[in-house]
Amino acid sequence: MIYLTLPAVALGFFIDLLIGDPRWLYHPVCIIGKGISAGEKLLRGIFPKTKAGERAAGCVLAAAVTVLSAAVPAVILLILYHLSWIAGFAVETFFCYQLLATKSLKQESGKVYKELKEGTLESSRKAVSMIVGRDTAALDEKGVTKAAVETVAENASDGVIAPLFYMMIGGAVWGFAYKAINTMDSMIGYKNEKYQYFGTAAARLDDGANFIPARISGLLMILASFLCGMNGRNAAAVYRRDRKKHASPNAAQTESVMAGALDIQLAGDAWYFGTLHKKPFIGDSNRPVEPEDIPRSHKILYATAILALVVFGTVRFLVIWSFFV
Repeated sequence: MIYLTLPAVALGFFIDLLIGDPRWLYHPVCIIGKGISAGEKLLRGIFPKTKAGERAAGCVLAAAVTVLSAAVPAVILLILYHLSWIAGFAVETFFCYQLLATKSLKQESGKVYKELKEGTLESSRKAVSMIVGRDTAALDEKGVTKAAVETVAENASDGVIAPLFYMMIGGAVWGFAYKAINTMDSMIGYKNEKYQYFGTAAARLDDGANFIPARISGLLMILASFLCGMNGRNAAAVYRRDRKKHASPNAAQTESVMAGALDIQLAGDAWYFGTLHKKPFIGDSNRPVEPEDIPRSHKILYATAILALVVFGTVRFLVIWSFFV
């Protein structure tokens, strides 16, 4: 397993670039999501409905989901590698492929671009509503485009770089642990009436898990901006200035780079579940936001992902070589 993790991650990465996430293929995140929902229902019935009780229930759920999400693939892979290294390698490669979302992120945001160019504003709002959590009914063309670009920027870290980072350390097992944490945050890590206390542990755990990958993602994205012929110098400048302009300690790390690289302004106020959330702007309005910024963000996404694979893979190879060869 130690020697085959690097090729399994690399092969899974390229399979993801090739075929993405077909709708007919059941995704493990769906299983994790059902486990989170079932666990929430169970624990809410056991723990008292107080601040302390909900926080305790949330802690138990976060720990249980993370451990189980790592333990199940760990047992499967240990058995398969014991029986045959070929079987173990094949299944770990498949797991690694499913844990990455480079092509699906491009495809889903690409649907927004297609609707902006060929469809109507209403159809583009519907397309972007599938990939963002904000209210989209009142967005204009600029708002729809900004939402799509911001999603590409943020999920470049959450959906690609962070999973790669953890898989290069601990293979698919660590990748599943990270995916469980990230999925919990997307489901219960909200500061609303229902999850203000219950979701605290999940949100804090996600912040911690993404702290290092998000900053690596920002730096790699700056380099990718230069390689893609974007404004890399401005990307670095806006990153230094605006990387902390977000309620999350991690989200603006990549959004700031994307804004600087494209010479546009992102973020700002947004509506969530009928409530206006005041947010600072990220980047400078050097030019108007336009639909073409979506495919430009795709170029930066792919370049960043490939850089991450090369850098992480090289580090893992050198570590394995020095310790085990």
